[in-house]
Amino acid sequence: MADLNEDQSAALGAGSAVSAPAAWTPSHNPWLIAAAVALAAFMEMLDASIANVALPYMAGNLSSSNDEATWILTSYLVANAIVLPLSGWISTTIGRKKYFLISLSLFTLSSVLCGLAPSLSAIIFFRVLQGAAGGGLQPVAQAILADSFPEHKRGQAFAIYGITTVLAPIIGPTLGGWITDNYSWRWIFLINIPVGILAFFLVQRMVEDPPYLRRLVGKIVRIDYIGIGLLAIGIAALQVVLDKGQEDDWFGSHFIVTLMIIAACTLLALVFWEWFQEHPVIDVRLFKHFNFFTCNLMMFGFGVMMFGTLVMMPLYLQTLMGYTAENAGLVMSFGGLFVLLELPMVGRLLGKIQARRLVHVGWAAMAFGMWFSTQHMDLLISFRVGSWIRVLQMIGLPFLFVPLTTVVYVGLPKEKGNSIAALINFMRNIGMSFGTSIVTTLLARRAQYHQQILVPNLTPGGVLSAESLQKMSHALFYSGLSSTHALDQAYGRFYQEVIVQSYSLAYIDGYQVFAIGAAAFFVLSFFLRGNRPHAPSGPME
Repeated sequence: MADLNEDQSAALGAGSAVSAPAAWTPSHNPWLIAAAVALAAFMEMLDASIANVALPYMAGNLSSSNDEATWILTSYLVANAIVLPLSGWISTTIGRKKYFLISLSLFTLSSVLCGLAPSLSAIIFFRVLQGAAGGGLQPVAQAILADSFPEHKRGQAFAIYGITTVLAPIIGPTLGGWITDNYSWRWIFLINIPVGILAFFLVQRMVEDPPYLRRLVGKIVRIDYIGIGLLAIGIAALQVVLDKGQEDDWFGSHFIVTLMIIAACTLLALVFWEWFQEHPVIDVRLFKHFNFFTCNLMMFGFGVMMFGTLVMMPLYLQTLMGYTAENAGLVMSFGGLFVLLELPMVGRLLGKIQARRLVHVGWAAMAFGMWFSTQHMDLLISFRVGSWIRVLQMIGLPFLFVPLTTVVYVGLPKEKGNSIAALINFMRNIGMSFGTSIVTTLLARRAQYHQQILVPNLTPGGVLSAESLQKMSHALFYSGLSSTHALDQAYGRFYQEVIVQSYSLAYIDGYQVFAIGAAAFFVLSFFLRGNRPHAPSGPME
């Protein structure tokens, strides 16, 4: 009897080490579930960037200006940004699987409508629908993965999800350009039809809500209209500011300044309002936890740097070095290839090493890659050197995305999974928007600064010697120009070179800013709490 009691005590002790929610396992193979939800998330991430290169074609076909056509992008980003932080609350209210299937269906349907849109106003409206539907796909996919896998295998699952996040923005512009050049811009939306149908079928068959979530569904009946309204107004204003700010000269535009004030006031009011709500649409109280706050801050920085460099490198190659879009895409593809090879390795390492250790490696690699760019980026780099620069810029990304997505759950109850996934995906996406704005503003401002420094060297007695100017004017004179026109042409060519050099230095300044930011995050990463990679139930330090 004593032996029996000891056995029962041991069984009870083992059972207590595993919480009830962790004991649940899905009916289908979790790797098949991961493939299904990742397919849907990849389709959404791809659509966020695939339309960029097709804008001129859309503008011409829909009889609108290029400036008007940019609202095709802005409308998607605004709707997407509003829904992202709401997705956790919606998932808990109506059920995660149900919400995912609704989002997937609406996304596919709105893609068809975008491809068939007869006018600019119609496609903008359909892009709003598409962005709103897409806002639910990323965070819900992550939440499904978090529940479908035990904690010690969660890193490998998030590595699959990481492929959608890191590679889709890289592939998007290249694929969009190829489809537009060879077929029609409408097919960049219509190709979502078979992907959406396949993903819907797979999710319907294999995904299920865990028991703890089924118990929560339907209990939150009071709708926080004030919170939703503040969120919609604040995020919409902020997104338009980020998208149109540099174009309208920031504080030089009353429209942009007004939106800045609206965004600041409504978002601040949103935080105060949601903090005291019993059932908030956005669980801002999660930010009380240091790990959650720090991981979200780092994911914001990840989005800034990932998308910032994604904008900078092709622009540098095409505008300053004369690369074609295809060759610039090839340079970018080498970095993407390394990321693709790294992601499974990082997922496996997360089962053996604390996630925060990998975050250290990621920020160190990011800081080194950005510093290396400042030392080796010039107008004489070869295709090979440019490719390796891009590899070093991206080599740290898998060591950041997957571990941050894992360690953000440390110390938080499983019931908060929907809200955690919604907020960290929102921070990454808003970071990507900030990254684009930061890069475009920084390049414009720093190029003006460097031009002011370099232009005086064109005058006689400056660094640019009169002898060099004379040689250039003589060469132009002997080519058939008059002496006066030859001298004017020489000054013009030198000035053009100054502009190119100014922008080249501005790009270096941009990488320097990113290097400093990555170094700061590297120091901050040592304050993160760690997970226990060998413990199936995920006890926290």
